[in-house]
Amino acid sequence: MPSLQATLRHQSIVDFLHRDGNVHVADLAEKLQVSAVTIRADLDYLEEQQVLSRTRGGAVPARPRRFELPLEMTIQDHADEKKRIARLGASMVRSGETVILDVGSTTTELAKSLSRDLQDVVVVTNALNIALALENHSGVTVVVTGGTLRTMQHSLVAPFAALLLKEINADLAFIGCNGVDSEKGFTNTNLAEAEVKHAMIEAASRCVFLADHAKLMRVATARVAPLEAADLLITDEGATSEQLRALRRAGLEIAVA
Repeated sequence: MPSLQATLRHQSIVDFLHRDGNVHVADLAEKLQVSAVTIRADLDYLEEQQVLSRTRGGAVPARPRRFELPLEMTIQDHADEKKRIARLGASMVRSGETVILDVGSTTTELAKSLSRDLQDVVVVTNALNIALALENHSGVTVVVTGGTLRTMQHSLVAPFAALLLKEINADLAFIGCNGVDSEKGFTNTNLAEAEVKHAMIEAASRCVFLADHAKLMRVATARVAPLEAADLLITDEGATSEQLRALRRAGLEIAVA
């Protein structure tokens, strides 16, 4: 049995994990004023108890690799951070451009953040909720990809979802994901959506990934693209310096909103 002091540390680690979506050895050692060796032992113990899953340099909550929440729930997670990421992404869109918007909670916020001064913008999306959010934007023409409806995310997937994208030459694509890792690249929980994301990347001249800090250094089931497929990752201030260094060292350009 762990000591009382260790138990208190374990609870603090779990609290940080629930709040931030991931934890890192160096940060925990500093916050809890113990050695990195002690923190690694704590994380090993908590993994044995199936509380978390170890990652390189830290840990994430223990959950099935294909675990997925409905859009209505994920849009509430890290909501303020997602809005800041969305506003920065939306500021990149210019009048006259063709823009691809992927399905997801952060891309939904980006759609809502598009300037009302924009004119002659074409938005191509596989997200029905995004199409509806933009239907009253006078400067935006919405094109929906078609395909089979996934009600959990209000998304359109195979068959047929990628056919239209092969005919599109977009200026900019905003892509969501469930994981960003320095080795595994961009990954997603759902296999069908990962396929559409890949087609979106191929259809755009520039590609911007949107991911809040809880998704950094995490790996989901389906591979979307290597890091070099992105022109930019936009994340938030919750990202640790260790995470940012690892991703930038791997060649990823990052903007912090």
